[in-house]
Amino acid sequence: MNLEKAIEVLDQMRLPNGAYIASPSKDYSYVWIRDVFYSTLPFLYTPSERFEKAYHAIFDLFKRYEWKIDIHTKNKPKFLYEYIHSRYSMDLEELNVEWGHAQNDAIGAFLWGVGEGVRHGQKVIRDKDDLRIIQKLIKYLECLEYWQTEDNGMWEENMEVHASSVGACVAGLNAVKMLVEVNPKLISKGEETLRLLLPRESVTKDTDLALLSLIFPYRIIDRPTALMIIENVVNDLERSNGCIRYQHDQYYNEGSEAEWCFGFPWLGLCFMELGMFHKVQEYRLKTERIISENWEIPELYIGGTNVPNGNTPLAWAVSLSYLFLKQIRNKDLIKNTSSYAANEE
Repeated sequence: MNLEKAIEVLDQMRLPNGAYIASPSKDYSYVWIRDVFYSTLPFLYTPSERFEKAYHAIFDLFKRYEWKIDIHTKNKPKFLYEYIHSRYSMDLEELNVEWGHAQNDAIGAFLWGVGEGVRHGQKVIRDKDDLRIIQKLIKYLECLEYWQTEDNGMWEENMEVHASSVGACVAGLNAVKMLVEVNPKLISKGEETLRLLLPRESVTKDTDLALLSLIFPYRIIDRPTALMIIENVVNDLERSNGCIRYQHDQYYNEGSEAEWCFGFPWLGLCFMELGMFHKVQEYRLKTERIISENWEIPELYIGGTNVPNGNTPLAWAVSLSYLFLKQIRNKDLIKNTSSYAANEE
């Protein structure tokens, strides 16, 4: 399998400003902060212009709307449009349409990417202005009281407290605490919420595909909790073309829930973190099965059918598939990537 073809496909979704659109489809030709984060994960581990320019683009976006961040470091948003927006035009401007912008996980993801980028030698921080933005984003999360406030979550849907959102913020705050000032209580409050909520995603969801983020890439939960989450995802959410996001998901539901293709490589990356290499090989085969020769991996297969939806390719799906298969090829990386330091189950 030609892995470098995946980079060509990702590059087709890379904008001149360095950011990535989610997909070239009509519905997804926008820049989501979260999608940029996942689209650039393959370039995190060694200094890369693709990684650095993407983060510079998001920093510049935040500077453009710094006035809004300033307001909501003091006053909690009341309406969705008051939140830092989750989705932008290709010129990185806000869109004047109603949207589920209360997505704390996107801010946590950005902070984690910055901190981990610096740790891996990426020149993501250019000057004191970028550091100022980081500090204000932390104040924004504090004003929101991210550890106990409902948000739209990773899937931009119903407002509730999501473990995946709280976890992203905990991970992000931990990642930047060596760069700027982070009150330790901000982190411990989020950790307490996770202790009470996990392995559930929320009050209404026993499990959710978004919980995999707490294992990979964030690595912020202990092994027993990680094993419970991954077992629940495999047992309750895995299907033939990927994973459903959660039970009774209505998005592209034609009699059953839509099957998201990035579920397979994401599970594979989580099993890699857990040192369960026999499962890594199982999900390698499942991942390879959903990859066409041109590497144009769809967002999902419409529920109850064997038909992909129009958001093809999805940058996030291409990115996780490439990263997973690339790490398998790099045996030394496989040996060193697990933070759980456990023997194979």
